[in-house]
Amino acid sequence: MVDATAGHEMLTFTDASAGFQQIQMEPSDQEDTAFMTPTGIYCYTAMPFGLKNAGATYQRLVNMMFKDKLGDTMEVYIDDMVVKSKITEDHLRDLQESFDILDRYNMKLNPSKCHFGVRSGKFLGYMVTKRGIEASPEQIQAILNLKSPTNVKEVQSWNKGDMLIRHVVR
Repeated sequence: MVDATAGHEMLTFTDASAGFQQIQMEPSDQEDTAFMTPTGIYCYTAMPFGLKNAGATYQRLVNMMFKDKLGDTMEVYIDDMVVKSKITEDHLRDLQESFDILDRYNMKLNPSKCHFGVRSGKFLGYMVTKRGIEASPEQIQAILNLKSPTNVKEVQSWNKGDMLIRHVVR
């Protein structure tokens, strides 16, 4: 999915608001989610977070919702969605089509986690751009923060660490 997202001129990253809880429970399954409180016995009418198959059920739903768009103008992994356009001029149309589908299924987005009409962004932990997949600044921060060695002993220390890594890898 990340590879398929790279190389597009325009991207929109969206995130479903309370993803699993937007899926209504089958009435016959609601009883299986029963829990007791001091004021009575209750059950969930929408899928609660933490059910064993919640992730798979949600992925099945979004795959079905966007089946005509997946791999073409959209990629979806659970509640993370990206609308992608090879040509900037097509992006509004691609976005409208995805919003129409979301509206048809009454699925809500979390606006604070959405980034509309951008040239690059994070999808599934990777930084994607038109050029391809790039290192995410958070992932390389430890390397960027490394202090340069200032004396022979520190250089030797780095070399020992390098030798250890190569030895373990072999």
